[in-house]
Amino acid sequence: MLFSSISFLYYFLPGVLLVYFLMPWKGKNAVLLLASLIFYGWGEPKLLGLMVFTILLFYGCGLAIGKARKQKFKRLWLIVSVAISLLLLGLFKYADFFIGSFNAATGLSVPLLKLALPVGISFYTFQCLSYTIDVYRGSVAPQKNVISFGAYVSLFPQLIAGPIVRYVDVARELESRTHCWENFRLGLRRFLVGLGKKVILADNFALLAKLFRENGEPSVLFYWMYAVAFTLNIYFDFSGYSDMAIGMGRILGFHFIENFNYPYLSKSVAEFWRRWHMSLGSWFRDYVYIPLGGNRVKPARWVFNILVVWMLTGLWHGAAWNFVLWGLLFAFLLLLERVLPGLKKMPGALQHGYVLLAVVLSFVLFNAESMTQAGQDFAGLFGLGGLPLVTTETLYYLRSFALLFLAGFVGATPVVKQCAQRISLTRAGGVLELLLMAGLLLVCTAYLVDGSFSPFLYFRF
Repeated sequence: MLFSSISFLYYFLPGVLLVYFLMPWKGKNAVLLLASLIFYGWGEPKLLGLMVFTILLFYGCGLAIGKARKQKFKRLWLIVSVAISLLLLGLFKYADFFIGSFNAATGLSVPLLKLALPVGISFYTFQCLSYTIDVYRGSVAPQKNVISFGAYVSLFPQLIAGPIVRYVDVARELESRTHCWENFRLGLRRFLVGLGKKVILADNFALLAKLFRENGEPSVLFYWMYAVAFTLNIYFDFSGYSDMAIGMGRILGFHFIENFNYPYLSKSVAEFWRRWHMSLGSWFRDYVYIPLGGNRVKPARWVFNILVVWMLTGLWHGAAWNFVLWGLLFAFLLLLERVLPGLKKMPGALQHGYVLLAVVLSFVLFNAESMTQAGQDFAGLFGLGGLPLVTTETLYYLRSFALLFLAGFVGATPVVKQCAQRISLTRAGGVLELLLMAGLLLVCTAYLVDGSFSPFLYFRF
């Protein structure tokens, strides 16, 4: 079940909220747990047992770490939780990748496992790992209520697409949280903005990318249109889902961390990653990079730390070599920025242009279905192979999607948010906001009823 679906918008979510707000406080977490398990099992009931097992595993390990008196036993239970969770993640997500790579290197034909990838497994596994690690470090007390812990792990607003919510950030709200009209209003507004990003912008950019792949006579201009379209597609899709998750969390009394902060305004790759998928970046920083020594080590070891973190970042996004290379590309760019401080002295426009070019090219690699396709895409971008610069069909698509590109460029900046804030300060701000949100919902509903193209990016994660 997707957030951007009629069944979720008009049946599941209203039904859950009705039961949730009618339920006394002691039963609210139970409602969330049950609703989340129904949500997760809706599309893949066979893997519901994996979710329940994960909840019980980390719940038990957290209690065991908290009760253990000796450090060696605390460490033992931490290792158990980490090892089993990474084993499951490796089995479901990476086994066929490693087997396929082994077969390609050796010429053997070891059969693939072909296991279905549980949706959101990378998100909830990282959340659970942060829980037991924080309990081991003493940053948070173990959760003694299995229902509350289960609600945290499976919480449906952010289960399949993040942001990665650490237990330490919501521990207090699992025990006591505020429900009020202001939270409901702000949460609903945030949810609808995210829905608009996904349905109106992201899905239409995805349609252009699909049309490009189906086109039999591409041109250099069409390759660049595709590259920019996918760059905007993944931003509005991912940030849109994060907005919807943060909005639903606010309605339910939770305050999830922000996940995106206008990353395409960045003037360095380092800044880009401080603005893009911030919950993932901070997770790798706190649980991998700093434990490895961070930058407080010798230069050679620091380079090693950077390469490890970014290789893992690439693998987190998908089990394929293009994701590994995508992560290592950013490692190289970050190292380059560190050893060439003169990059920061360039005019701001050049810094911004360099980052945008690097990001667009990186997402071409990210979205390739194979290394062969990635090579063809890069060749097309730079006019290799005798491609024409432009064709009549390309100009047709450019005219057809020109308004969408303009909306995407503006939407990737704070301009819309600033205008909305100014409107809210006027006397009629409340009424205008209500009308705009109602109109946005109607437009999104029309798109969904019409059966518009709406791919789901997070099957890879």
